[in-house]
Amino acid sequence: MRPSPFRVDLADDTLAGIRARLRRATLPAARGKGWEHGASVDYLEQFRSYWLEEFDWAAAQERLNAHPQFTATIDGLEIHFYWVPGSGPSPRPLLLTHGWPGSVVEFLPVIGALARPGEFGGDIADSFDVVVPSLPGFGFSGRPEGVVGPQSTARLWRRLMTEELGYERFGAQGGDLGSMVTAYLGGEHSDVVSAIHLNFVPIRPLPDTELSSEERRWKEEADAYRARELDYFVLQERRPQTLAVALQDSPLGAAAWMLERLNAWSDGGVAQAFRIDDLITNLMLYVATGRIESSLWFYRSFLLECQGRTHPSARVEVPTGVAVFPKEMPNGRPPRTWAERDYNLVHWSVMQRGGHFACLEQPELFVRDLRDFFRAQDGEKQ
Repeated sequence: MRPSPFRVDLADDTLAGIRARLRRATLPAARGKGWEHGASVDYLEQFRSYWLEEFDWAAAQERLNAHPQFTATIDGLEIHFYWVPGSGPSPRPLLLTHGWPGSVVEFLPVIGALARPGEFGGDIADSFDVVVPSLPGFGFSGRPEGVVGPQSTARLWRRLMTEELGYERFGAQGGDLGSMVTAYLGGEHSDVVSAIHLNFVPIRPLPDTELSSEERRWKEEADAYRARELDYFVLQERRPQTLAVALQDSPLGAAAWMLERLNAWSDGGVAQAFRIDDLITNLMLYVATGRIESSLWFYRSFLLECQGRTHPSARVEVPTGVAVFPKEMPNGRPPRTWAERDYNLVHWSVMQRGGHFACLEQPELFVRDLRDFFRAQDGEKQ
C-alpha cells in the first residue's frame, strides 16, 4: 500500500479546550530568580499571555502544511512523515529524526534548503529527498501498544525508507533521541544505510583504565552533568505514567516541563535561542494530539529495549559525520578520540554557536554541515 496523504487540521473544540485550560491554570509563587530552581515563573506568565493573545494557530498550521506529508502503517503502527523530493538531478535520500521535547517542527526551517538548495543560495547538486518522520508515539504518529524504543524505531525507519518509499540506500541524521535511532540505523542496518550524521554522539562506556587523561576529564564532567541535570530522564524512564498524569491535562504544566529543558540546553537561553511561535507550535504537537503520555513512554521503552544502551553493541562502520555545537550537553559531545572508537568517523565539525536543538537554533550551520558531509561521501564513491 502506498502512503496516504496527510494534512494537519485540528478541530476547533480541541483548540478551544487548550485555551480554556491555559486560562484556568494557576502559577506558583516565584522563588529565586529566573531559571535557577527550574522553570521561570515570570517567563511562563509571559509565554502563556503570548499563547492566548498573540499566537496564530492558523498560521502555524499553514506552515506545518507547507510541505507534503503522509502516513503509512508499518508493523501495525501508523507513522506520520514529511516526504519532500529534491530538485536536483540526483537527490540523495535523507532521513531526519527528532528527539524529545522536540518534534518535526525542529526541521521545518531546513526542509526547503535541503530539498531545493538552488532557491536558497546553494548548489542544485546538493539536493536531498527529505524524509522527516514523527517518532512513534509523538506528534501525528500512532501510539504504540508495546515496547518501541530507539532500536525498534530504527527497524521501522528501515521499512519506511525501503519498502514504503522505495529507496535502496539512504543517509540518516539525528540528535537527542534521534541520535540513538540514527546510531542503531548505522550499526544494525548498514546494508541500506549509506552514512550517518550526528549532532549528539551516543557512545559505549569504557573502563577508566582504557581512557586517556582528556577522556577521563570529559567522563568526570559528563558524569557530574548527568547527576545534576538528567533527573528528568530517570523519571521519564522509571515513572512515565505518574508524570503523564501531571502533564496530560495541563498545557501550561507541559510547557514548564519542556521549556525548562529547552532553556538549559540552548545557546543563550530559550527566549534568545528560539522563536516563541516555534516553541508553541512544537508544544501543540504534544498537547493537541494527546501524545505527551506516549512520548514519555518512549523513554521507558528505551530502558526495556536497549537496557539503557544509547549505542549498538558493536562499532558503527558506515561513514559517520559529527557536528559539535558548543552548548550541547557535555555527555553528547565526547572527545573525538572516544567517538572514533565507536564510529567510522570521517567528518568532525566544531561549531561556533548553537546548542542541543541545533537545527532549530542554527539552521544555516546545520544545512551547511550536512551538505559538506554528504557531498564528501559522494566524492569517496567516485
